[in-house]
Amino acid sequence: MVAVLLSPLYLLFILYLLRWIFRWFSAVSFVFSKKWFQIPFAFFYLILAGSLLLGFFIRQDPWHWIFKNIGNYWLGVLLYIALIVLISDILRLIFKYIILRRTNWIKAERYSARKVFLVSGGMIICLVMGISIYGVLHASDIKKTVYDITVEKECAAGNELTVALVADLHLGYNITNNHMERMVQIINEMEPDLVCIAGDIFDNEYDAIKDPEEIIMTLRKIQSRYGVYACYGNHDVNEKILAGFTFSGTDENLDDKRMRDFLERSNITLLSDETVLIDDAFYLCGRKDYSRSGRLEDPRLTPQQLTASLDQEKPIFIIDHQPRELEELAEAGVDVDLSGHTHNGQMFPGTVVTKLFWENSWGIMKKNQMYSVVTSGVGVWGPDMRVGSDSEVVEIRIHFDEK
Repeated sequence: MVAVLLSPLYLLFILYLLRWIFRWFSAVSFVFSKKWFQIPFAFFYLILAGSLLLGFFIRQDPWHWIFKNIGNYWLGVLLYIALIVLISDILRLIFKYIILRRTNWIKAERYSARKVFLVSGGMIICLVMGISIYGVLHASDIKKTVYDITVEKECAAGNELTVALVADLHLGYNITNNHMERMVQIINEMEPDLVCIAGDIFDNEYDAIKDPEEIIMTLRKIQSRYGVYACYGNHDVNEKILAGFTFSGTDENLDDKRMRDFLERSNITLLSDETVLIDDAFYLCGRKDYSRSGRLEDPRLTPQQLTASLDQEKPIFIIDHQPRELEELAEAGVDVDLSGHTHNGQMFPGTVVTKLFWENSWGIMKKNQMYSVVTSGVGVWGPDMRVGSDSEVVEIRIHFDEK
């Protein structure tokens, strides 16, 4: 419904942008104002701008795959086109109608609107292209982030545990086996005791995974002392998405059993409001996702219900896709809360906006005795770009010091 309401605004902006491009080309040379150039260019541009709809409605491959990928790139490029063009147009109008008319800085006869528009437009195009290319390349560069924390409890597994935290793989159109191979390589280099995947393993469409069997074989190569555990996220469902807005079918179709089978065959243990005692040394709880449980499952357990029967003398770790209820988790005796979901905003200005909505939008913070660790994620959602955030695998070195 929201997508339908916003579609007229999208159409108006697309037409406004096309007019802006034609004006700039005409400023470059009168040759570009001819129909032989403008008609083919307009056709190509409208196909590009309509790739979101074409990928949504055309379900037959290879065209579905092609338009979905083009649409994902277009979303990112469009964000920076909108920001830069609108800001520059506002500044241009301020310069033209306020500064020039109220000062004697530049005489009117010396002011050339065409030259100013030509230069500023060229700068805008170069800036959008530069940011977009950087964003695409940066998204595929997975980094390692390391945190050292101390839990004031005794652990029978030893004085230190190394936990590898990943989240938001978003396997599908953007993220393929090449990305997973790099992730597995970074994880194995850590020689972790435990690997935790904090949700959004899939990107809403299981059929979007290009070669599930190949990725399963890659994920089976993860090496760790105690295994690989995961919880579901809000995107671990099967539903159609148009520019970030969902068009759901029945609840039976949303809960795709192939996703659970994929995890089992990848040697990944899914925890859904379940707790395991590992090596009689520490507890690991995996929570149902806040959004997913409200749609497909029974309400998720409260933090107090999750830990009520646990031995509070042992370390308690929780995997929860969204970094919510930090105060309640700390009060329930949790020592480390592992999350993702936020992508650290993924693309500026989202990197600023997420900080307004989450107590811990990315990184590490201490809540009473509990550590909240939020990763920006391995993959991407929507635009296949990252600007102002990193794709990352987190290494958490947990030291135990009973006092």
